[in-house]
Amino acid sequence: MKEKIKQAYETLAIPYNERIDHKPHNAYYDRPNTLQLIGEVKGLHVLDAACGPGKYAEILTAKGAKVTGFDLSPKMIELAKERNIDTASFFVHDLSAPLHSLADASFEVVVCALAMHYVEDWNAALKEFYRVLKPNGRLVISIEHPFFEYTYFKSDLYFEVEPVKCIWKGFGKPVEMNSYRRPLNECINPIIENGFCIDHLLEPKPVKAFEKLDPKHYRELNKFPAFMCIRALKK
Repeated sequence: MKEKIKQAYETLAIPYNERIDHKPHNAYYDRPNTLQLIGEVKGLHVLDAACGPGKYAEILTAKGAKVTGFDLSPKMIELAKERNIDTASFFVHDLSAPLHSLADASFEVVVCALAMHYVEDWNAALKEFYRVLKPNGRLVISIEHPFFEYTYFKSDLYFEVEPVKCIWKGFGKPVEMNSYRRPLNECINPIIENGFCIDHLLEPKPVKAFEKLDPKHYRELNKFPAFMCIRALKK
């Protein structure tokens, strides 16, 4: 599964990067809502986990943050470095593996946008996020909404963490994308059980700019969420 996910992102890295600035679900749905939860970052050290082509890093460094990012895809890391020349640091790394190169309590913020659904067991990643965060540090994640996924994948195993796949057609050549669908409790309880206190859960709505580019999904997302954003504090 991990190799399939890596190869999918290696395949779509360049078109993904070309579209990331204005692709509606990213630019006008995920990012504005996730950034709202991240809040003020001036002077803070931020870990961008599964950073993709470095768009969050670009925004956060412009706000005064000191950003370190990692991603499973080497091509994505190349693009992140090109997008953030001399303003942030990046390295190739598996989200589910220990972050041995990062010291304890070295970040005030960890952000992980639209990536945790590629990990079957969240515990290892959350333990590392907890370890590298300073006391009262903020963890902000965005994920695909568990109720949306249950419907979209036509699952009849709601209570299971199950592998699923679909075809992405929004980045040029169709690409098979594999991930894991999980119930709501498997999104919430691992965060709590690994030492965090959830202080905000956001079922986002798209911002107005979304409507002009994709009116159909704009209407749908104002009726039912596709994503969910969570902010948690290190206790």
